[in-house]
Amino acid sequence: MQARSGSSKQVGRTFTEAARRAQIVDAAIEVIAEHGLPNTSFAKIAQQAGLSSTGMISYHFRGKNELIREVAAEIVRVNTDFVVAKLEPEVGYTAGLRAYFTANMALLDEYPQHQRALASIVANARSDDPELFGLIEHVAEIARGQEEWLREAQRAGEFRAFDPAIMALAIRAARDAAVARAADDPDFDTVACARELGDLFERAAREQS
Repeated sequence: MQARSGSSKQVGRTFTEAARRAQIVDAAIEVIAEHGLPNTSFAKIAQQAGLSSTGMISYHFRGKNELIREVAAEIVRVNTDFVVAKLEPEVGYTAGLRAYFTANMALLDEYPQHQRALASIVANARSDDPELFGLIEHVAEIARGQEEWLREAQRAGEFRAFDPAIMALAIRAARDAAVARAADDPDFDTVACARELGDLFERAAREQS
């Protein structure tokens, strides 16, 4: 009985610590999105999270770089889960290509702070972390997956002959540019953007009859 009680207390502490870390990460995303990575401090994050002191952040994270790595990982997780859920029902390569832009623009509407925070991390992280807080390998993995998907579409005869690496690069660049534009333009129409980019890349990728 005593052992079970001790185990229960340990689980309770672990759950509480996980919840506190998540609270800090969420607050950090908001602060980075609003102020940019260079102007983000533990003091601002503590205020955003409603914490009594920055010591509570230092208890859970060894420094700013560790916290930003956790922030980047959380944004990647949210983005991936959201987009994958939108893409899974699609059948066919052309529909999948259009759905990629629709899903990413919907992601921008649903999680605008996450996208602005991620853009700031990528833009400002080079001097702090040569691996962009763990994002370099993630981006490379996405690129490999997109290139292979494009090759499959070519083998199926649905897409014309082109360099999949260059096409995947163009697709990601268009998506990233839309995110950057939306951050500066409160009237940016994500639905129209998704439609226009879908039209553009469908024409670029499809076999011409």
